[in-house]
Amino acid sequence: MRFRPCIDLHDGVVKQIVGASLSDTESHALKTNFRAEKPAAWFADRYREDNLTGGHVIQLGKGNAAAARSALSQWPGGMQVGGGIDADNARQWLDVGASHVIVTSWVFHDGRIHMPRLKQLTRIIGPSRLVLDLSCRKRGDDYLVATDRWQTFTTEAVTYPLLDRLSAYCDGFLIHAVDVEGRCSGIEADLVAYLGRWEGRPVTYAGGISRQQDIDMIDTLGNGSIDFTVGSALDIFGGSGLRYDDLARHYGGSSV
Repeated sequence: MRFRPCIDLHDGVVKQIVGASLSDTESHALKTNFRAEKPAAWFADRYREDNLTGGHVIQLGKGNAAAARSALSQWPGGMQVGGGIDADNARQWLDVGASHVIVTSWVFHDGRIHMPRLKQLTRIIGPSRLVLDLSCRKRGDDYLVATDRWQTFTTEAVTYPLLDRLSAYCDGFLIHAVDVEGRCSGIEADLVAYLGRWEGRPVTYAGGISRQQDIDMIDTLGNGSIDFTVGSALDIFGGSGLRYDDLARHYGGSSV
C-alpha cells in the first residue's frame, strides 16, 4: 500500500473541494475546503523531492491546462494527469511529462462504456500509459461510475466483471468515492472491502480519509494492495487530521 499524492485544480488554482458539489451551473455553490496560495508546481516539486510517484494532477473543468503543465514539468514522469483527456490530446500530455493519462468521461460516453473510443485510445498511447478513473457514487446497493465532474451517473457499476473487462486496456484504476470526497467523514468501507478482494491491476482509492485509522482500515480491508490518496485532511491542504511528512515517510514508494 502506497500514498499517492494529488494536485486538484479548479480555475487554475490548487483546491480541495467537496466532490459532490461540482456543477456546471454557475449559480451552484461550490464547496471549497482549501484554496492554495502556492502554485501547482510547488506541490509537484515537493512530491519530487520526496520521490513520491504515481500521484495525479486532476483538472476540474476548464482553465487548468497551464497549471497542470507546470506541475508535470516540475516532476516529469512522476505524476499522472486527468480531466478532459481524449484521443486527440492524450499524447500531448504524455509529451509534456505525464507518466499516464487518466480518463473517465470520454470513455464512459452516453452512460455506457464506449469500447471503440477505449480501443482507439490504447492504440494511440498503449495500455501501459492509461489509467481509468472509475470514480463512483452509490445508488441502491451499487457503486455506479460517475462522469462529467462526477455529476452524471452511468449505468456501469464497479464490479469484478467490469474491472476484469477493462484491465486489458489500462495500467490501473483511480477510484474516488464521490459521496464522501472532501468531507473527511470516513471512507466508503464497503467499496474498499470489495476492491480489496479483487486480484488485478493496481487500484488507488480516494474519498473520506480523515485520520490514520482510515488508512489502517484501507490497509486491512484492501489486503495491503490498495493505494490511497488524501486531500482535505492533509496539513499541506489546510487539514489537521494527517501530516504529509508522515505519509511520505511511511507510505512512499518509487514505482509509478
